[in-house]
Amino acid sequence: MTGSHSFNEVHFDDVFVPEAMLVGTRGNGWTQVSGEMGNERSGPGRFLSSFAIIDELVRRVRDEPTEERRRAIGRIVSHVAVLRHLSASIAEMIRQGKDPTVQGALVKDVGTALEQEVPEIARQIFALEPSPSSPDALAALVGSTLLAAPSFTLRGGTRKILRGIIARGLGVR
Repeated sequence: MTGSHSFNEVHFDDVFVPEAMLVGTRGNGWTQVSGEMGNERSGPGRFLSSFAIIDELVRRVRDEPTEERRRAIGRIVSHVAVLRHLSASIAEMIRQGKDPTVQGALVKDVGTALEQEVPEIARQIFALEPSPSSPDALAALVGSTLLAAPSFTLRGGTRKILRGIIARGLGVR
């Protein structure tokens, strides 16, 4: 939808991997990939896809403040601060050799919700018409992000997958 190529799905059928090229332990691939996904899902890149909008929103609110706009920025910034803290705690888990699968799924799920909410907040508090080709910087950023937003829920696992991982980790599934 964005006109760029940044998303792939690769399938391997009937592939032979020599023993010397095996990464990890034979038969343990799912566990290994799940652990790696915990790291991937929790990195700041997973919840900062709409950060350029936040940056522009802060600038605009500084120039055109209202109580509603200040509250919206405060809410967004507090969410980013929490996600940053969670992401850093997962990095520490990884450093300690712990499995961050559940925590990574949580960060990705909450981060995706924020990424998709930010453009909507921008539209509400500035009543703009989003378009990637708009001369208005905020409208262009929101337009581009809205086109990319559907991929935010796919990369690293859909919400259904993430919530299943979280539920199993909490022992409720």
